[in-house]
Amino acid sequence: MSRHRVSNIEGASFNPLIRKLENFVVLSETDRDVLHRIAASARDVAARTNLAREGDAISDIVLITEGIGCRFKQRTNGARQITAYLVPGDTCDLEITLLNRLDHTIATLSACKVARISSTALQEIIANHPAVARAMRISALIDESTLREWLVNIGCRSALERIAHLFCELLTRLRAVGLATEDSCDLPMTQHELADTTGMTTVHVNRSLQELRRRGLIELRGKNLKILDWARLKSLAEFRPGYLRVGEHSGI
Repeated sequence: MSRHRVSNIEGASFNPLIRKLENFVVLSETDRDVLHRIAASARDVAARTNLAREGDAISDIVLITEGIGCRFKQRTNGARQITAYLVPGDTCDLEITLLNRLDHTIATLSACKVARISSTALQEIIANHPAVARAMRISALIDESTLREWLVNIGCRSALERIAHLFCELLTRLRAVGLATEDSCDLPMTQHELADTTGMTTVHVNRSLQELRRRGLIELRGKNLKILDWARLKSLAEFRPGYLRVGEHSGI
């Protein structure tokens, strides 16, 4: 699977973590330098690789700099519920090292670049860079808001609305870090993974995708999603990007 590529990367200095945090605060050059150093340690990880498993001892924080990852819970019978997508610039639970064991699994969905930040290094950054600390706290609160929206998605929306809302959210988040065009983005998830995300069967996901195509709302070519009518898809999903705190910045 090809990695996410961006047409508007500003040379080698592009950093999705910086791009994300600057949605929330103004960063100094010193702030940016320390964030560049964090991202520079990223290493290639193959698609569908577990980065940390439920029950593992926790020693560091995961940062996605390329590709898409996820968090999920899995039952003993193999049934899985994906509880979050991790896009470039996302870190996994800044406070997680306060716990002894991980209560969920973190994995890649596409080929990724992943950096690991020790809890000591993270605490030093938070102590010495208040703007970064504030932005990371805001980001953590947005993660909680997003999880609440996903609960609404599974509990209150129809199958078609669930998929529509998920696509609206994903495009908005990727645009906010410069990793999508105005109407399209990479979509590395399989229909099975979309089913694990939306609490549906793969058959139901397939039917929903076909209906969205039939209505002229989306186009799927390979692993690329193109939204053909943003206004109608947004209306169908009742998508309001305020919970992401990026809609006003991304132009959506």
